[in-house]
Amino acid sequence: MVTECATGRHDDHDVYAAQCPCRAMLDLLANKWSALAIGALEDGPRRFGELQRCLQGVSPKVLTQTLRRLEDAALLTRTVYPAVPLHVEYALTALGHSAAVPLSLLRTWVEDNIDSAAADPCHRQDA
Repeated sequence: MVTECATGRHDDHDVYAAQCPCRAMLDLLANKWSALAIGALEDGPRRFGELQRCLQGVSPKVLTQTLRRLEDAALLTRTVYPAVPLHVEYALTALGHSAAVPLSLLRTWVEDNIDSAAADPCHRQDA
């Protein structure tokens, strides 16, 4: 679906077009850790350690990279509170909350359908 660019920086947006800037946002949101981090922040701000405990299996390096990419895309904010030790919180922006809606639906769909997808040998590529 082609839409006119609201910023005026591009003639239009078409996620299927190779050079469209939409591709970078799609890549970010389609990333497993991004989708999970956004979900973990839906109910409010969290500290790094809280996020790492919530996102089981993510390394500190990957979580840091993911949070930086989300911050660069204006999907979350990073707030540093002057304390010893430093207190840092991550929170979704309004844009991040709007991205959380379809990502929540996707996560729910996966949880509801994973057993059916894994159990149907007729639709497996290696069958």
